[in-house]
Formats: sequence, structure tokens, C-alpha cells
Amino acid sequence: MTTFISHLTLPEAVFNSAPASILLPIALGSVVGWSTRPKETKRSYLAWKQPPLRPPPYLFGPVWTLLYGMMGYAAYRAVTVGTSPLNSAATIAAAKHGATLYTIQLGLNMAWMPLFFGLRRPIEATVDVVAMLGTNAYLAWLWGTQVDATAGWLLVPYVAWLSFATYLSAGVGYLNDWDLSEKADKKQA
Repeated sequence: MTTFISHLTLPEAVFNSAPASILLPIALGSVVGWSTRPKETKRSYLAWKQPPLRPPPYLFGPVWTLLYGMMGYAAYRAVTVGTSPLNSAATIAAAKHGATLYTIQLGLNMAWMPLFFGLRRPIEATVDVVAMLGTNAYLAWLWGTQVDATAGWLLVPYVAWLSFATYLSAGVGYLNDWDLSEKADKKQA
């Protein structure tokens, strides 16, 4: 079982507010997305060799916005429902443990795009997304079975998308010999 670590967990005020819980990951994701220069990101994405089933670039923004909103609401639900004084000590502990995991996975999520598109480090980005996938699969199970079934189910589409993102990240890395540098871009052009 995981441990609640207050210094690694978002403030309780975020989890106790549905708008804050929902808007925080959307805002963070938007800032990270824009900070990696969307036009250059799109150009690079289209220039690299891609695995089959690659979605068009215009899909990523709406999909991530929806997933961020769902994960934020899942966090709000799990923590507010799970930490009710009417719950058992085990349920409260699971909700708090999940809040720490949620915060960690949010940090991993915010690191992926700069790793992949900003630093062009597909190995590190793939390790990051695998860690995110494992953390969120466990978090969905933890919240879904020990805290609030709805919160767990709200994370299922995110876990599914992370599985697909892992395939895309590893696929792009592999097909481009794990070299996404600008020099490699020019060789392919």
C-alpha cells in the first residue's frame, strides 16, 4: 500500500473544491502544452515516423482536456467522499494515499510533453508514461475498490488513453531509432 505524504500531495483545499480539482489539471496541461510551442510540436509530430493508428494532431487537445477534467473530478470525489468522518479509518487512509498518488501522477503527466517534444528524449518520455500508466492503474483500483467506485471508473478512460499513449511514445521512439533530435529531423526530410 502507498503512503500519504503531505509534502508530496496537493493542498486539501484543491481536493475539497470541485472547480479547483477539475480546472487545475486542465490549466496545468494547457500551460505545458503551450509552453512546448504547439506549431513546432505539430510539425515535429508529423515529420517523425509513426506507428499505425496514430491519431491526427487536432485530437490531442480535446481528448486531454476531457481526460484532465475527468481525473480532476475523480480526485475531488475520492477525497471528499473518502475522507468523510463517517468512513472507516481504512477508507480515509486509502483516500489520502490516493491523493498522494494522484499528485505524483499529475507531476509525471506534466513532465511527459517537455520530455518528448521539448527535450526530444523518447526513452525518458516512454519511461515516464509507463510510470504514469502503472500509477494510474493502481490509483483507479485503489479509489474504485476502497474509496468510491465512481472515482475509480472515472479514471478508466485515462488509463486506457495512457496505454495508447505508451504505445505511441514507444512506437515513435523505436521507429525513429530513439533519436528525435533536430538533426535526425533534417536527415528524414
